[in-house]
Amino acid sequence: MRSMLPRLVLRGREPRWLAAGLVLVAVALVFAVTAGPIRAAGANPTAAYQRYLFTPLTGTESLTEVLLAATPILFTGLAVAVAFRAGYFNIGAEGQFLAGAVAASVAGLYLPDLPSLAAVPVALVLGSLGGVAWAVVPAMLRVHFGIDEVVTTLLLNPVAFLLVQGLLNGPWSNPQSGFPVSDNFGAGYALPTAIPGSRVHAGLVIALVLAAAVWLVMSRTATGLRVRAVGLSPTAAGFSGIAVRRVQFRAALASGAVAGLGGAAQVLGVGHQLTTQVSGGYGYTGIVVATLGGLTAVGVVLVAALLGVITVGAQNASLVLQLPPQMGQIISSALLLVVVSVLVLRRYKLVRPRGVGQA
Repeated sequence: MRSMLPRLVLRGREPRWLAAGLVLVAVALVFAVTAGPIRAAGANPTAAYQRYLFTPLTGTESLTEVLLAATPILFTGLAVAVAFRAGYFNIGAEGQFLAGAVAASVAGLYLPDLPSLAAVPVALVLGSLGGVAWAVVPAMLRVHFGIDEVVTTLLLNPVAFLLVQGLLNGPWSNPQSGFPVSDNFGAGYALPTAIPGSRVHAGLVIALVLAAAVWLVMSRTATGLRVRAVGLSPTAAGFSGIAVRRVQFRAALASGAVAGLGGAAQVLGVGHQLTTQVSGGYGYTGIVVATLGGLTAVGVVLVAALLGVITVGAQNASLVLQLPPQMGQIISSALLLVVVSVLVLRRYKLVRPRGVGQA
């Protein structure tokens, strides 16, 4: 007998309202799914969501903290989006971010007397090159030997963290305290403040300029067209004359450069020294940002801002409602899983068989 269960069928045309409608459905489902853990933690879900989503937007200080929290994941979100758009699944933005932070620290520690006009550009360039260096080997393995980049880029993440730990517990340990943190960088290595009276640094401006550049390249140039074609169908792109391996290799290096630049901006704009906490999993969060943002620059900016709100809101909820700070990560993860699942319906629709017949 033919199954009466509904099945997924490819859509002929996507209604204009569908994407926005599905996102609203996904948000409602996330609230429903996470209400249980919030109540189990002893808080009212409505009050918690108010703290997570609205309280951070009600004051100037909290708004600037949202922008500060969004800055590093904006870099990693853009990095992942660039690679994914080309069909190169870079899961190594975390390692590339750390490599960029280490490379920028080389300048800050060994060239401490450079003036600011030279120090900041040198450190940012080194950070970007550090990310490229961490991305180049998996990219070569993929394009020349067909080795899955998901595995190689992912495995390099803990290697980068071990490199940071090794440096901070060895040659870069603090000479005064002996703790596993580097010495402070030279005075010229501080990124300028983007918003006076706040902790928001010029890294946010750099990230937004990068987002505009990514949007321009992807939507208005032949290069962007080739990248999108390779990402959609490498076989078809190859038949049309596009050098698929070259496009993916360059996208992988560009992705590493953006992630490494984010790591450099983080150490220059926030810590002014290298620590083992330089990345709070920003590379992994970047995958969430890129996926929820539809691999578009505009989407990445909006989702990074949303996760910045949730991050600051989680701190507020932890203080006021005594909720564990990890609850914000639970909400972010649930949002990713639900949105990705629901957005399948953009390309497919559920169809129920009309009747029952013989197989």
